[in-house]
Amino acid sequence: MKYLYCLLLAMIVLGPAGLAQREVIDKVVATVGGELVLLSEVEEQHALMEAQSGVLPKDARCNIMDQLMASKLLVNQAKLDSIEVSDEEVEAQLDARIERILGFMNNDVTQFESYYGQTINEVKAQFREDLRNQILADRMRSEVMASVTVTPSEVKKFFESIPQDSLPYFNSEVEVGEIVYKPEVNKEERQKTIEKLESIRQRILSGEDFAELASKFSDDGSARAGGDLGWAKRGKYVPEFEAAAFKLEKEEVSPVVESEFGFHLIQMLERRGNSIHVRHILIKPEITDADLEKAKNHLDSVRQLIVSDSMTFSQAVKLYSNEDIQSYNNDGRMVNPATGNTFFEIGDLDPDIYFTIDTMEVGTISQPFEFRDQVGDIYYRIVQLQSRTKPHKANLRQDYSKIQKAAIEAKKSEFINKWIRDKVEATYIDIDMMYQACPVLAKWKEQDIRP
Repeated sequence: MKYLYCLLLAMIVLGPAGLAQREVIDKVVATVGGELVLLSEVEEQHALMEAQSGVLPKDARCNIMDQLMASKLLVNQAKLDSIEVSDEEVEAQLDARIERILGFMNNDVTQFESYYGQTINEVKAQFREDLRNQILADRMRSEVMASVTVTPSEVKKFFESIPQDSLPYFNSEVEVGEIVYKPEVNKEERQKTIEKLESIRQRILSGEDFAELASKFSDDGSARAGGDLGWAKRGKYVPEFEAAAFKLEKEEVSPVVESEFGFHLIQMLERRGNSIHVRHILIKPEITDADLEKAKNHLDSVRQLIVSDSMTFSQAVKLYSNEDIQSYNNDGRMVNPATGNTFFEIGDLDPDIYFTIDTMEVGTISQPFEFRDQVGDIYYRIVQLQSRTKPHKANLRQDYSKIQKAAIEAKKSEFINKWIRDKVEATYIDIDMMYQACPVLAKWKEQDIRP
């Protein structure tokens, strides 16, 4: 579990050992332009890899140094090129990662602080600059790679360069279409929620503390911070929320605002041009069993229209599927987040989808079934099994998109290595003696001494 928390935060090793390590053994082991590589960074990366993989090769630290120096070179060049990362973007990513970790801890702040030995704000303060540099490196890498593409002839040449006995063997894969429907709240529950928020608003206007009431009543993670959503630029929030928020004066509390997430009270804390700092209280109306049954029946009627050939699956997606679901703009076809294409191995599918399609024939459509999204809201979906391949050795006809992706990654690797070699020539590089024997670092030492 410790490895999982560290991985989610995506900032080396964040556990107590990693935090203490920085204080005890830090020293500079490489300089790349204006950026420094610390010994603790190397050791923390090594500990993280060891936690994931067990025994590591002897040259693991050399490879880690190579990767860290490449990242520092990207950050150094990003700063030279005046690439910017806003404070709001850093805060948003920090908050998102902290939220994910808290989710694995059942939103127990005490457990978080006990595990990391620091408060949430202290953890954020310690890793804020690390995350900013990570974003800078990613942005610089994206700019460097922006022009890298492959032609069909390059894909074919790449495939033909792979020895026949080294071609991968692909498992059976499926393509799945879906139509997703969100149950609607009945009028009675909707009105109860509005009245509850109006009552809370009157308490605020009568002098009660907004933050205390948010902590008590709000239905989202911001309740822990008294409803505080931090700074955000125009365009971050859903339209209904944003329109209401930008109308507010400092300290003003909005009327009840409805959005796709539920009903809100919003208070303006500060405003700087197109950036606002607000807090809110969110209450989600309760979905009753009758609402769920009505949604299920609605989706079953959509299924009957498709089965009876009254409309195509694609037409039904446009008419009835939830527009906020990613598959809506892909004719209902689900995209595999692990690969970016529409093919799923059985292990890639959510269990409820796997068990639904397991005995289905290609082209058939399931009965409606319930599922929950990442924040726990209930939806219903019907799925269509659109294709199923048999296990096979890789070939261009069936696996072109996968081979194309591999070809692009190989070309990107060559491109970034060339970019590094070119930049090294014009960048001050210094490597500590303890890593001088690493063969993989030879490209960083070709000129030995740079002005």
